[in-house]
Amino acid sequence: MIQLLFLVLLAESVIAFLLLVKIGPFRELVIKSLDQVKTGKGPATVKTIAGTMSVILLSSLMSIIKIQNKGAKLGTMSPMDQVLWRTHLLEASLMGFTLFLGFIIDRMHHYLRKLIGLRSSVGSSKEELEQLQKEKTKLKEKEEKASKEIKLLREEISSLSENLKKLKTESEEKDKKIETAEAHVAALQKQSADLLLEYDRLLEDNQNLQNQALGYRS
Repeated sequence: MIQLLFLVLLAESVIAFLLLVKIGPFRELVIKSLDQVKTGKGPATVKTIAGTMSVILLSSLMSIIKIQNKGAKLGTMSPMDQVLWRTHLLEASLMGFTLFLGFIIDRMHHYLRKLIGLRSSVGSSKEELEQLQKEKTKLKEKEEKASKEIKLLREEISSLSENLKKLKTESEEKDKKIETAEAHVAALQKQSADLLLEYDRLLEDNQNLQNQALGYRS
């Protein structure tokens, strides 16, 4: 029993050391082995073993207390009781250390798993951050390109506005010229009508004069 406990304690010490100190791929192998132990029927088996060891530990402690009480009553312990007391004390110590070290290994494995998960999350977060930075750079480049295009469009709009103003001014000037020309044409038409009336009147007077001249001759 004691030899078996020494072997278990040695194995647990090696596992705890490999979990604490990273030596090549051994830590990953130990973590994977513990993962397999904690899957399926492994947890129930471990709990059964731990419960059995706890019962044996309590039994050893009770035996130690009984031997001590017996020795206290007699005033001294017999050599056989001393051997049994030391044996039970060694077994109890080994089982206590074994259970304690097993609990430490379980917690170390749990927190290492969490640490690995956090590192994976941090790695994915870094990748996402790099991707976001790349997208931000692309968006910034697009924004600069868009601002340049907007600036060019504004310049074109300004140039078109100036051209439109010039065309509007020219159009107003042409409209004024057209109005002046129309007024001039209207004046010429009126003058032409007056001249035609005067011409008709002169023709009529001339005709009258000719008629009068013919009357005198006859």
